[in-house]
Amino acid sequence: MTEAEDRKPRSDEARYDPEITSEFAIPEGLDVPKTGGESETTSEFAVPEGLQTPQPPGAEPEGSAFTPPRTYSAKEAPAAFTPATGVPLVSLIKDAPWQDRMRTMLRMPVTERPAPESVQREEEGGPAVPRVLDLTLRIGELLLAGGEGAEDVEAAMFAVCRSYGLDRCEPNVTFTLLSISHQPSLVEDPVTASRTVRRRGTDYTRLAAVFHLVDDLSDPETEVSLEEAYRRLAEIRRNRHPYPGWALTLAGGLLAGAASLLVAGRGDPVVFLAAAVGAMLGDRLAWLCAGRGLPEFYQFTVAAMPPAAIGVALTLAHVHVQGSAVITGGLFALLPGRALVAGVQDGLTGFYITASARLLEVMYFFVGIVAGVLTVLYFGVKIGGKLDPEAALNVSEEPLLQIAASMLLSLTFAILLQQERSTVLWVTLNGGVAWSVYGAMRYVGDISPVASTAVAAGLVGLFGQLLARYRFASALPYTTAAIGPLLPGSATYFGLLSIAQNDIDNGLVSLAKAVSLAMAIAIGVNLGSEISRLFLRFGSAGKRRAAKRTRGF
Repeated sequence: MTEAEDRKPRSDEARYDPEITSEFAIPEGLDVPKTGGESETTSEFAVPEGLQTPQPPGAEPEGSAFTPPRTYSAKEAPAAFTPATGVPLVSLIKDAPWQDRMRTMLRMPVTERPAPESVQREEEGGPAVPRVLDLTLRIGELLLAGGEGAEDVEAAMFAVCRSYGLDRCEPNVTFTLLSISHQPSLVEDPVTASRTVRRRGTDYTRLAAVFHLVDDLSDPETEVSLEEAYRRLAEIRRNRHPYPGWALTLAGGLLAGAASLLVAGRGDPVVFLAAAVGAMLGDRLAWLCAGRGLPEFYQFTVAAMPPAAIGVALTLAHVHVQGSAVITGGLFALLPGRALVAGVQDGLTGFYITASARLLEVMYFFVGIVAGVLTVLYFGVKIGGKLDPEAALNVSEEPLLQIAASMLLSLTFAILLQQERSTVLWVTLNGGVAWSVYGAMRYVGDISPVASTAVAAGLVGLFGQLLARYRFASALPYTTAAIGPLLPGSATYFGLLSIAQNDIDNGLVSLAKAVSLAMAIAIGVNLGSEISRLFLRFGSAGKRRAAKRTRGF
């Protein structure tokens, strides 16, 4: 046999040799039809042969997400697809301020929001999504650190994103964390960025400048590129405070002196000077503690001691002045009214986590004040200080003096908040109106102090919101300082004095009254702002001041 014949496969032997064949080989004599080499396996979801599924002409194949079920009929549509009344039409008033428009869209589901109309000119190839999100977070950080409410911060962040044409953006604001997510489409991965707020400061001039920037970004008549927005934001961060440190200390002293006149009911220069000196000493001690890196709790504790010590010293020296008015005036500069209003506002608008954190911060500050004053009062009582917790302060003897003192208190409070000089006059008038309404209701109409405080604070919120809409700015500079005369300084002091003299029941009653007045202030301010948004249409594109176009310099 030749070598070629030896290499030739012997099919008969290979067919029956168990060492060569597979156990899955087709037995001899079994005919299997050939199918062109395709796989014989079939899907269990395949339509059986012979079953026809009718398809309307031009319809997409069965199984598409956009194809209605075969049982669907347009004439007899079930309620699961579209309600009988149809989908409500979303109507946004373009002449309304951007805060109202953005707040309306934030409260809507993502699928029902109208498509954004790009206000700012987009760069070639579309906006740079990471840079827009970073700019949005930086703007939100300045607003939140400046004391703005969580809902207004989210509205500002949403306005910035929509100004550059970014749809499907979801901002999220908590007490210390800002985050935003942008999903280009349903089939693309979302882009998420976050930023932490570590430092907080009171500078309403910076807050107003950030609002002006967001207002220009939302204005179709003003072109602000990303580079220009970053440049303006850097300038806002670098700007110095409008008032020097010595002016803030002097303003704190004048605030305490005005508050002492407000609660004493008559003009006493000794009380005014004593309260002013105590507040300025407390302010300098607080600055010293801040320079050493102590937390704010201890700063408030130390700042509350000098006014209380001076009031106790005047009582021990048998000087015929109201030591209670001195101590109460010193407390007015320390009561955290700004954080209280922001915390209650966040709670009323549904931001419960942020509201809880703000109110917890207020509680810590209040406990710090209580600790400082109680320490001084306790030692003052032990060494023979005649402090009477039943001696209620008379505030109805000289109404004109009280109105003047309330206006001075609001003016100095505005300086402490680092407000723009153009807003100081307005907030001073707003504070005078608030105290006039409170005094008329409380001492002339004999209405409860809680109701009188709530109505006066409501007018503060209403007028503040009107002024903010007229000037296209934040409402905080027009409301926070104006509520200064309404803060519960006397109720807080008398509660602490009763506790220092072991009269726990009366002390807790006075402190509960102080808490009720504080809540009335916060709820009244928020209610006044909401009333102005609901029933008043203020400001329009035709009456808007001319916008200055930016050209990159």
